Amino acid sequence: MNSPTAPETDAPSDAELEREGDVAADFLEGLLDIADIDGDLTLDVRQGRAYVSVESEDASLRVISHPDTVQALQELTRLAVQNETGSFSRLILDVGGSRDVRRRQLETLVDAAMAKLEEGASQASLPSMSSYERKLIHDIAADRGLVSESYGEGPDRHTVIRRA
Repeated sequence: MNSPTAPETDAPSDAELEREGDVAADFLEGLLDIADIDGDLTLDVRQGRAYVSVESEDASLRVISHPDTVQALQELTRLAVQNETGSFSRLILDVGGSRDVRRRQLETLVDAAMAKLEEGASQASLPSMSSYERKLIHDIAADRGLVSESYGEGPDRHTVIRRA
């Protein structure tokens, strides 16, 4: 039985995801206006999630493109979407290419774990991270011929990598 705050098990339709993107874009435009930051928003649906990207031709997004800041903005945006739609949101926010930067950071973590394995360790534990980041870790590890599993609950959930 699902608790009232648990995500629904039925995957949202593309139309529902597009609505999430629209609500998210409205919320983000308001935040950008308040902060006097210029940015162009692009909406997409990818792998069963609404994906919102904020880009700018100048350096104005630099102040909000740090991965931790993007994570916080994403959570705020998800809450705004949930408040408007009444449904849990798993939308992904990218600000100024922050997702590419974070993926490269995660690749470096997997490479460091791989080095530990090559030095004889039976496994390598990575720090706690979001479900999206753990998914990226699983993908990166698989690309490098490694096996990965997630352990722990809530904010302590982390990934452990082993040789295949």
